[in-house]
Amino acid sequence: MSYELQALIGMVELLTVAAAEVPAARVVPLAQGLALIPVTSAVLAALQGDAAVPRPGGGAGFGWHPDGFELRLAAWSKAGPIACVEAEYCGGVGTQRAAVWSDGRIVLGPLTSEEFQPRPAEGTPISRALRWLGGYVAPGRADEFDSVGLGAHRSTADWVVG
Repeated sequence: MSYELQALIGMVELLTVAAAEVPAARVVPLAQGLALIPVTSAVLAALQGDAAVPRPGGGAGFGWHPDGFELRLAAWSKAGPIACVEAEYCGGVGTQRAAVWSDGRIVLGPLTSEEFQPRPAEGTPISRALRWLGGYVAPGRADEFDSVGLGAHRSTADWVVG
């Protein structure tokens, strides 16, 4: 079974403001006061067509970032921390990447876990980002990823419909 996610994660209030600036963006509540914006092809298209975003090149290790997207993340992060996360798994093997912006700069990462690497003692990149945002391991849950509910859907697009 496969799993893929490209999303922004932060406090509900912050993501509501960010989503208002990007056509097609939808804020989806998670547990622990967090929410995510699934970065779907429609959201990416809106960001790529945004004349207000300079075009110096994508970055932070995320191949799907439109040019200048880090500047937008930096601006949003002045109101509170925001994480950019991605995961891709198939049959339990895969990769994760996460970075957190706060006060206009990257404060965590970018962190990457590659296929077949052992799980780091400090947690996966996404769990570490969630911890930075205030997420925690809830009783009976495996980690922050599980605790906030990121396993609820198997693909980025499923978060929009579901």
